[in-house]
Amino acid sequence: FSRLMASLITEGLLQFRLSCRRWVWDEESIQSRKIPDDVAEFFTHAMGMLSPDHLNALCTLSCFGASIEISVIKILEEGLELQLQKSFDAAVSEGFLDKTNRNYKFSHDRIQEAAYSRVDQDE
Repeated sequence: FSRLMASLITEGLLQFRLSCRRWVWDEESIQSRKIPDDVAEFFTHAMGMLSPDHLNALCTLSCFGASIEISVIKILEEGLELQLQKSFDAAVSEGFLDKTNRNYKFSHDRIQEAAYSRVDQDE
């Protein structure tokens, strides 16, 4: 739900107006917007708005399962010459990942599935 609300705000369909101190929305545009019924489809669409680096980082993480320890990320960054942790932090701010002291994990199993579905099987 919060991801849907954030996407409506990002797209300008839901705005807080200080002048009247309330939320306003474009009901017609929201109703005409195709909002997927399936959570995975919604997250797949939302991932398409991420930068290529952030999307690639999520796809990389999805190959390791639902979570990854920060120590493993550091090894991957050195071996792959990627800035994964920077992308993971961005994904945390977007609501795709949660971060603890020791690891990053997908905030929902359907997000991990959506990221994994974007992995090119030939890579």
